Amino acid sequence: MRTITRFLARNKGFITFMLCMIMFRSAVADWNVVPTGSMQPTIEIGDRIFVDKAAYDLRLPLTHISLLHLADPLRGDIVVLDSHTANERLVKRVIGLPGDVVAMHGNVLTINGRAASYASGIYSGIHDDLQNPARYEIERYGAMHHAIRLSVNWPSPASNFGPVKVPPNQYLLLGDDRDNSMDSRYFGFFPRSEIVGRTRHVVASLDPEHHYLPRNERFGASLE
Repeated sequence: MRTITRFLARNKGFITFMLCMIMFRSAVADWNVVPTGSMQPTIEIGDRIFVDKAAYDLRLPLTHISLLHLADPLRGDIVVLDSHTANERLVKRVIGLPGDVVAMHGNVLTINGRAASYASGIYSGIHDDLQNPARYEIERYGAMHHAIRLSVNWPSPASNFGPVKVPPNQYLLLGDDRDNSMDSRYFGFFPRSEIVGRTRHVVASLDPEHHYLPRNERFGASLE
């Protein structure tokens, strides 16, 4: 017991710093490594994204308990969630808000009876394009606009669904890599309580296809 007491006394500054850091990362802000390509081209494999955990709620550290409701996710937000159904942390884009009626036909979104518009986009450097060629389009609906990736040879069977109505306190989330994303088309709607934060920037990026060398152009990149 004396040994433990002496250790704590000698290292109380470091211990206090570590506890504060844990609390900060749990409740205020954190960063996440993105190991999959479901949000390409917006988020690339190997990106480290900044997660604003106080964007929607002030939570009790180390829990999902909301102490103060600050805002709700908006259409187009990129959110991080701890999904009970998927049994993992996911990064997806908010497409359907509570009460929305959403459908997709041939990868064309329709929300509340109005179709999104699409324009061709050009993106390079996506490694998956070497084995799975894709085309890129800019999807627009109201204030929401972002790039999506569509497989040329292997379109997803989930490129058609609905119409479905989003229940209260739940959200319809999709990946930007529409033919390579496990999202609401497979897991259903996601509860508001599972959304832990929002991301708008890349902190850093390491390229797994090139010995994890840094992608300097991705550091601090804005995410739309």
